[in-house]
Amino acid sequence: MPALPSRRLAPAAVLSTAALVLAGCGGGSLSEDSGDGGDDTVTVGLVLPASGVYEPLGVDMTRGWELYLEQNDGMLGDREIEVVTADEGEGPDVGVPATTRVITQDQADVVVGIVNSATALGVKEGLASSEVPLIVANAGADDLADGSEWVWRTSFTNGGIAASLGEQVAEDVGDEPVYLMAADYAAGEESMAGFREAFEAAGGTVAGESLTPFGTTSDYQPFLTRAQNSDAGAIYAFYAGAEAVSFVTQYREFGAAEDLPLYGPGFLTEGGVLEAQGDAAVGVQTAMHYSNLLDTPENTEFVDAYVEAYDAQPTTYAVQAYDAAAALDAALATSDGTSGADIAAALGEVGEFSDSPRGPWSFDDDHNPEQTYFLREVEDVDGAPGNVVQGELN
Repeated sequence: MPALPSRRLAPAAVLSTAALVLAGCGGGSLSEDSGDGGDDTVTVGLVLPASGVYEPLGVDMTRGWELYLEQNDGMLGDREIEVVTADEGEGPDVGVPATTRVITQDQADVVVGIVNSATALGVKEGLASSEVPLIVANAGADDLADGSEWVWRTSFTNGGIAASLGEQVAEDVGDEPVYLMAADYAAGEESMAGFREAFEAAGGTVAGESLTPFGTTSDYQPFLTRAQNSDAGAIYAFYAGAEAVSFVTQYREFGAAEDLPLYGPGFLTEGGVLEAQGDAAVGVQTAMHYSNLLDTPENTEFVDAYVEAYDAQPTTYAVQAYDAAAALDAALATSDGTSGADIAAALGEVGEFSDSPRGPWSFDDDHNPEQTYFLREVEDVDGAPGNVVQGELN
């Protein structure tokens, strides 16, 4: 799940077409380097949005990736890195051909990035056929990695973030039920389902739910009114990007904030979204695996370096790309060669990353990040809203 809403998952036609194109042409693993270590240069295809609605995420992620390389003299695992970039755009219609090009034309040994889940699913089969590993630095579809030897994720799963809030919200509301709201597309549905399962397992009850039309809803008052007229003691909501700005602003304007505490995944108040919401977001509580206000030595060092380099605060998206570079660095340090197969095998042996800005994390059996989620609450921090960490959720 990107921080901005993605389109629904790619149809089978997109998946099969990508697979045929990539499998038919081969990738970096089929280049002149046989993987015996004779060529120490690794070509990385960095596929991120450089245009369209996801462009702000692409900027943050590019910065995170470039900062790690700068801190390591442009090398990963003591190997020279050649980075070829491609614009992912807003969905698979642009993202799949862009990924295809970095494999077939640029002979990338590994692909890093991908914001949109439909794009990631659209290239997954073809990359595997071409033996080119994919390190996903954002896309959150629950079934994306599934333990595939070719897919590794340094971000999150939609259901995982949502589920981390279940027990906490159940404890906060006590006997009162919670009203669920989400944008009506795949990520919203996965988020709502993940929260509901964990919340009900912790003894919580649901007062009702609304799936709001994705991409076309500008007036949330009817849906907020339903929540206010139910017997709910709180709202759980999944929104991102412009929808998150509109929803949180109207949640405050229409008076729901007076009676119904608002919880949701961190996309609800992350990065530029929070800046646009301003004081309307104060009091909103979210779950996320990172906050720029996380008080650890590792994060303080990272924030200082990021601010010095870009004169901006880092976001979760920047950290996910930074950690994608760290994962590739660790893999290349022990890989037998530079082929895609060598890199994929080495990714399976990287172990725990103990010095990440987000805190310690590692790949689980499905190749998703096993990590801590934090409860954050928007508070005034030196005259501006910030996601202040309240504690750990798991």
